[in-house]
Amino acid sequence: MKSISFIKTSLVLFFSLFLMSAHDGRGIFEGSNDIGNPKLKGSLSYNASSKTYTLSGAGINIWAESDQFYFAWKKETGNFSLATKIAFEGKGVNAHRKVGVMIRESLEGNAKYADVAVHGDGLTSLQYRSETGKLTREIVGPKGADYLILERTGNKIRMKTATGQYPQEVTGEIELDFPGTCYIGLFIGSHEADVIETAYFTNVEYKKLPQDRAQQPRVSSILEILDISTGSRTIVKEFNTRIEAPNWTPDGKWLIYNSGGKLYKISPDKTGEPELINTDFATNCNNDHVVSYDGKFIAISNSPVEDRRSRVYTVPVNGGIPRLITPVGPSYLHGISPDGKTLAYCADRNGNYDVYTIPVEGGREVRLTTAGDLDDGPEYSPDGKYIWFNSVRSGLMQVWRMKADGSEQTQMTFDETRNSWFPHVSPDGKQVIFITYNKGDLKPNEHLGNKNVELRLMSAAGGEPETLVKLFGGQGTINVNSWAPDSKRLAFVSYRLNNE
Repeated sequence: MKSISFIKTSLVLFFSLFLMSAHDGRGIFEGSNDIGNPKLKGSLSYNASSKTYTLSGAGINIWAESDQFYFAWKKETGNFSLATKIAFEGKGVNAHRKVGVMIRESLEGNAKYADVAVHGDGLTSLQYRSETGKLTREIVGPKGADYLILERTGNKIRMKTATGQYPQEVTGEIELDFPGTCYIGLFIGSHEADVIETAYFTNVEYKKLPQDRAQQPRVSSILEILDISTGSRTIVKEFNTRIEAPNWTPDGKWLIYNSGGKLYKISPDKTGEPELINTDFATNCNNDHVVSYDGKFIAISNSPVEDRRSRVYTVPVNGGIPRLITPVGPSYLHGISPDGKTLAYCADRNGNYDVYTIPVEGGREVRLTTAGDLDDGPEYSPDGKYIWFNSVRSGLMQVWRMKADGSEQTQMTFDETRNSWFPHVSPDGKQVIFITYNKGDLKPNEHLGNKNVELRLMSAAGGEPETLVKLFGGQGTINVNSWAPDSKRLAFVSYRLNNE
């Protein structure tokens, strides 16, 4: 007869293995259950080899004052991000079936919550209930996204979306307070009481984020000028905040940059302080802005507060009310033709980012590239014959060139160790500067900040590039053309992380 202590030990071991097995069956999640007592019960399974979560669930809706759906969750405190790639099984019954990622104050059906949801018809939205039992509201995002990120930093809830996982774009943000401990996870709802729907969640990634602003590294920006022939670098000004993407005006008198959603100008001669450029309602300008060849206007990319999807506008160079050029977003400006009649930009119109052009007065846009992955950074050569751009179609991001009508698309760099972005042709048309990331530092179609990068120079006719500068930078360093009018100098931004 076995001893009582042996039996106790065996039971403890059995239940420990049982609980461990049960947790393994849920992956990173602590629990899973139906919310709001739907008529049909849902389920969760996890394939550890493929790292795939399969959720099945019913429920009338996730909307109005109360919800019904199936939820795989874990309890969490502080700041975090939860990301996943999603795919529905089959065509489904109701176009409003939903899957996504969610933060929730409790497991009650009428709880305060926020989620990033993809509907059966492709609609993506940031849904939220600001108080228990109150009506749900939403911010509509891009259609067709299949990669979702929900971020919480303090009381800010942010939606990021992408097609094919990269590039990721902030497409919605709200302020909403949650308790110290809340529930985060994956969900599915069929929008039909008598229907079970199924979806697959892959590339699920959970990250803890810094708990408060004091723990986040502060960024200093250094606006510099590089002499191409001598390699000497001159600091124009150091900023205790983030600035990006300097443009040199054609008369050589100003450098225009963006910071905090607004545009500023500063003398390159280290005289005077920055001056705000009035862009009226456009207060979410990003680092895609270009000065026209005649110096009369700036074309900008701005994300309206209504949907946070970047669109292209033009505004007088000294400020004024922006004029909308691309009514559809997301659209990111990069080039203006020498005659000032056409704009070139990167845009998502078909679940894929391609190069487009449009008349500067607005009208019909023309799609110039159709590669199966990201094409970005289109910029005219000074003679207007070519558009230079970068494309990941060859595997790594490389510099390409095509005729202005989109024909003769030609690869210009063949670097197997670097990803090359944002080619800028010098005003005399002889040289091209671009920025590179080391191959292993990021995905080929990512252009992130706070990385070790290089500024490289090549002949506009092609050939082997040379490295001019190695620096800490990336996103914001030279997103747009920053050549001086004399083709001898280049403005750029480097960065420094201050953790003190």
